[in-house]
Amino acid sequence: MGHLGNGLQGAHCYTDAVILYEAMLSMLRRVGAPEASILGVQENLAVTYGTLGRLEGALLMQRDIYSGRLKINGEEHRETLFAALNYAASLSDLERFEEAKSLIRKTMPVARRIFGESHELTFNMRGCYAEALYKDSRATLDDFRESVTTLEDSERTARRVFGGAHPLTVQIEQCLRDSRAALRARDDVESLREAVEAMPGGA
Repeated sequence: MGHLGNGLQGAHCYTDAVILYEAMLSMLRRVGAPEASILGVQENLAVTYGTLGRLEGALLMQRDIYSGRLKINGEEHRETLFAALNYAASLSDLERFEEAKSLIRKTMPVARRIFGESHELTFNMRGCYAEALYKDSRATLDDFRESVTTLEDSERTARRVFGGAHPLTVQIEQCLRDSRAALRARDDVESLREAVEAMPGGA
C-alpha cells in the first residue's frame, strides 16, 4: 500500500493518496503496529496534506511525528532532527513564527554538533530560521539584519561546499535576495519615520 501511495503522489493524485494513507494509518493503529511504521505513514500523510494546502492538518501531523521521533529515537537522531525541521516549517507556513524560531533555536545546535556546519540539514535549519525572522510581521530591524547575516554566511559556505549551481545554493541565494529586500524595505520605513519625527510638529 505504501508503494501505491507513493505512486499516487508521483502522479499528482494527492486526494487519492490522502485517502490511502489515512486508511493505512487507521489499520496500523488498529493492529498495534510498531511506532516507527506508524510514523513513516504519518510523514507521507503530512507531506500530502501540505501539498493540498491543508496546513493545519499538516502541522498537527508534523507535531505528532516530532514527538514520536523524540520518544523512539532521541533528540540527536537524524530522523528526529528532520522531523523538527519539518515541524518548524509547518509552523512558519501558518505564520506561527515565534514557535518556529524557538524550535529551531533548540534543535539547530544539536544538528551542528552531530552533522557539522556543512550538512544539508544544518543549512535547511538555518534557512528556516532566517525566513521565520524576516517574514514575521513583528520583526525588528535587528531581526531583519540577523536574517541577512545568517543567509550570507550560509550562502558562502554552500557555495564553497556544493558549488554555485547546486539546488541548495540556489535556494539559499533566493532566500537571501528576499531577506535583503525585506531589510531594505524596513530601512526605508525607519528612515521615513525618522524624517517625519524630525520635521517641525512631527509625531
